[in-house]
Amino acid sequence: MKKKLIIIMAMLLAFSLVLAGCGGKTTLKMATGGTTGTYYAYSGAVSQVLSQKIDNLSFDVQSTGASKANIYLVSDKDADIGIVQNDVMYYAYNGTDLFDGEKVTGFSAMAGVYAEVCQIVSTSEITSIEDLKGKRVSVGDVGSGVEFNARQILEAYGITFDDIVVNNLSFGDSATALKDDKIDAFFCVAGAPTTAIVELATSKQINLLKVDDEHAEKLMEKYPFYTKYNIPGGIYKGVDSEVQTVAVVATFIVSDKLSEDLVYKMTKALFENSEEIAVAHPKGAELDPEYSISSISIPIHPGAEKYYKEIGVLK
Repeated sequence: MKKKLIIIMAMLLAFSLVLAGCGGKTTLKMATGGTTGTYYAYSGAVSQVLSQKIDNLSFDVQSTGASKANIYLVSDKDADIGIVQNDVMYYAYNGTDLFDGEKVTGFSAMAGVYAEVCQIVSTSEITSIEDLKGKRVSVGDVGSGVEFNARQILEAYGITFDDIVVNNLSFGDSATALKDDKIDAFFCVAGAPTTAIVELATSKQINLLKVDDEHAEKLMEKYPFYTKYNIPGGIYKGVDSEVQTVAVVATFIVSDKLSEDLVYKMTKALFENSEEIAVAHPKGAELDPEYSISSISIPIHPGAEKYYKEIGVLK
């Protein structure tokens, strides 16, 4: 009798474990950026909304070194989802520029979520990108994504780094250097308005340089990760009119090992709850499926693809 009781209890325990397993939570590791940056805060907002809308899903949001690091983390299966610049994921997938000669695999795109705007800030005397020839221009840190963006945009205008006096400064240091007349212009790739530029414009008259249609099309033909973007007038003191430029896009990538069903649910929940995400983070207001797919130039995960086809933005 005692032996039978032990067997029955063991069977009940095993059965309860099976039931627990069926209803168990999936926890995805989410790679973001530094804790003070937009990637971390935005991803935190997205993770909260998605975990509320999708049954048995939670996220372990991790602070990382951002785009390049996140691609390696997802590729190496140390993260399941990560937020990256779409130009950096293009380089990784194709083995160019930041990933020169090294094609990275194991990841695909889920959704482009908001624009990281290529802002070319200059003194008031400079009114066009062509005017940058011979000028002191900060192009971002050495080897940074900004440096590649600067090189590519200038190239569209027939300008090389040999034609300018190159300075490699961060956004904050660039703004200070322009204020102190140590440089004439700088490239900044970030969501607009950008704090460093807002603060600069309060103490110095600046210009934002336009990327016109002709040169934007030329740039986008060679580098398909760029999109056109209009910086609204009035977000920086003294810049009252809208200025057309180009942008790269903050994009969620996912591990190829994630199921089609799970990625479909995440993509659907992301776009169908954009208003809730926007309450938690202002960049949520930019969520748009059509803009998302226009910014993706690597393979899309089958689950995300299913959602885009379902709503008619992808054929």
